[in-house]
Amino acid sequence: MRRAAIAVVLCALVACSSDAKGAAPASSSAPTTTTTSATTSTTAPTTSTTTAPRFIWPAVDESGPGVVVSSTGVVLPIVGDGVVDTPCSNQAPADGTPILGANVVIDPGHGGNETGAVGPTGLIEKDVNFDVSQDVKQLLEAEGAKVVLTRTDDYNTTIKTRAEIAVDLHPQVFISIHHNAEPDGPSDVPGNESYYQIASPDSKRLAGLLWEEITNAFTPYHVAWAADTDHGAKYRPGTTGGDYYGILRRAAGITTVLSEAAFISNAPEEHLLADPAFRHVEAQAITNAITRFLATPDPGSGFVTPYPRTEPAGGGGGPEGCTDPTL
Repeated sequence: MRRAAIAVVLCALVACSSDAKGAAPASSSAPTTTTTSATTSTTAPTTSTTTAPRFIWPAVDESGPGVVVSSTGVVLPIVGDGVVDTPCSNQAPADGTPILGANVVIDPGHGGNETGAVGPTGLIEKDVNFDVSQDVKQLLEAEGAKVVLTRTDDYNTTIKTRAEIAVDLHPQVFISIHHNAEPDGPSDVPGNESYYQIASPDSKRLAGLLWEEITNAFTPYHVAWAADTDHGAKYRPGTTGGDYYGILRRAAGITTVLSEAAFISNAPEEHLLADPAFRHVEAQAITNAITRFLATPDPGSGFVTPYPRTEPAGGGGGPEGCTDPTL
């Protein structure tokens, strides 16, 4: 969907300020990938992503068990009467400040000794993930949302604990923020990807909006992009047909999307991601996608049918080698 068209739709639906949630038929359009390298330029674009509508955030759902925040700021999901799971999925007493619900839960991928991907000059994915996640939280809170991060510092957190935090808080949106590695090859368009839950139309729509907003935000930067040939808003099935990615599978029932916004392993994109101004552009795009998901019926775009994958996505995310932070 073109930026101008989006603006017209938003103003027509919400007079540039309202709230309406609903799924719409997904677009079948898919992004195209070529092998032509773009002229390198990291100048900040003069254009921006679409202006998300302002609206009153819905009341948080406090029907779940909620979480507690420890004295050191660690978010701990409640898994029993007076019992929480630690970041490494060990059990501990539920000592801390309770939080019963949230509008949005943001998951900064990796952490601790799980670095995630590392760029050619040493930029570490876990650090970029956390910085972008903090920025998204601040932007959403400035709009009136109640937001919780699954990881509040640089420590290990299992996928199980991350998903439990979201399930316990019953947010309207749960997004896991990552940055990619090992692309299929060069591209003259951004190769951002957003993975959705196979069984959830809401997750698919959110993924399409996220792909759309990040694509609009990144396109004005003329660099030698990298991409998978099936980049876009997509899914990945596991061997039994359900979701391959644990964060999507374990958070079933919560509208969840896994974002892979840029290839940190690609030198020009690593250079962009090292710039706080570019990371802020990404955070604003994610914020816009979340707000549009809740405030409009926009269907999103960039939906593709992925090619079959058999290689593992990488290790980590389990309790093996996990060290809990001080609670």
